Amino acid sequence: MRISKELRFAAVFGAVSLLLAGSAYAAPRPAVTQDWFYVGGHYIETPDGQVMTGQMYTQVFTPPNVTHRYPIILIHGGGGTGATYEKTADGRPGWAYDYAARGFKVYVVDQPARGRSIQDVAVDGPVVRDTVKSIENRLTLFQDFDQWPQAKLHTQWPGTGKPGDPYFDNFLATRVTSLADNGKMEELTTHAVVALLDRIGPAIVQTHSQAGAYGWRIADARPKLVKALIQVEPNGPPYKEAVYIGPPDYFGPDKTIGRAWGLTSGKLTFSPAVNDPAELTFVQQAQSDAPDLVRCWAQAPPAHQLPVLKTVTILMVTTEASYHAPYDHCTSKFLDQAGVKHDWIRLAKIGIHGNGHDMMLEKNSAAISAVMANWLVSKGL
Repeated sequence: MRISKELRFAAVFGAVSLLLAGSAYAAPRPAVTQDWFYVGGHYIETPDGQVMTGQMYTQVFTPPNVTHRYPIILIHGGGGTGATYEKTADGRPGWAYDYAARGFKVYVVDQPARGRSIQDVAVDGPVVRDTVKSIENRLTLFQDFDQWPQAKLHTQWPGTGKPGDPYFDNFLATRVTSLADNGKMEELTTHAVVALLDRIGPAIVQTHSQAGAYGWRIADARPKLVKALIQVEPNGPPYKEAVYIGPPDYFGPDKTIGRAWGLTSGKLTFSPAVNDPAELTFVQQAQSDAPDLVRCWAQAPPAHQLPVLKTVTILMVTTEASYHAPYDHCTSKFLDQAGVKHDWIRLAKIGIHGNGHDMMLEKNSAAISAVMANWLVSKGL
C-alpha cells in the first residue's frame, strides 16, 4: 500500500527532486519581508514577583508575491531553534526561504523555553543539552558508529561531521538547552502554537522530530485550522522508545515508555473516549516486518480510533539513513490502526538518498523541501 503511494509521489515529484538531490543547488534567497512577534504566554506568581511564561517567539517571512492561500508554520525539533530553518550548516538558504521562494508566507517559531523564547529553570524545570558525541552519533557522523542498520547509507552531511570542520562548528553553535521534561515541552509548545493559529487563522503546520508529538496535539486541538500537517520524522516510535545496540542484533529490548498516549505524552482524542493512558493497552509485534526494522508497538484489538486526527490532511516524511528509518513505519501503522489516513514519503523510494535526521541542513535540503511543497500543491494547498 505504501510502496504504491510512493511510486505515485515519484511520478509527481521525481523530476524536480532528482534534479536537485545530491547537488549543491540552492535557490537564490528571495527578497522577503521579515517581521516578528510573540504569541501565547501567561502570568504566574514566583517568589520574586509576577512573571510571564510560555510565550513563543515567532518570525514571519513574507515573499513579495504570496501565491498560496495558507501560510506554513515551521516548528523545530529538540536542541534547536527556528534558526534550523533559516540557513543550512554550510550556509545555503534554509527551508523558510525555500518555501517563501515558492510563494508561501512562512512562520518560524522558537518553541517556548527555547532560544528567543524565555527559559527559566526556576519556572520550567531543569534543562539538558547536546554533547559533541551525541551530535556525531545521531546527526552528523553516525555512519561511522553503525548503531542501526541504515546508518551506513548516510552521505549527505556537508563536511566531515566532526569538531574543527566549519560546518560542524556552525551547527553546534546553534544548539541550545532544552527542558529535561518532554511532557512539559509538549504542553508549552502545543498551547503556544494553538494560540498562534487562533491569531493568524488556518495554516499548514510542519514539524520535525521532537515537535512531531506536538503536531498531533495541535491538530487534535484545532483540526479546522490545521489545513495540513507535515510530520518530518515525527517523535517516535509509538509507546516505547527504540533501543539501538549496534551489530549484529542492532535492536535491544524496549523498556522506556516514551509516549504513554501512543503518539504523545499528553492527551489525544480517542474513540471510545480515553481519560487516562492506562486505559490503552499496547502489544508488541512478535516479529518485525523486516530484519532492519524494529518490532512495533500497537494497540491491542479492538483499537481505539483517533476521530479528530482522521479529519486532517497528513504527510509523514522519512529519510534513508536516519535513526528514524528503522521505526517510522510503526508510526504509520499506528495511524492506520486508529483509522487515520495519511501519506508517507520515504525519500529513498523517490530517488533521494543518503539523508540523516537533520535533512534540512544537509547538502540536498532544497530537493526535500521541493518534495513537500509539491505535495502541498497536489493537495490544492
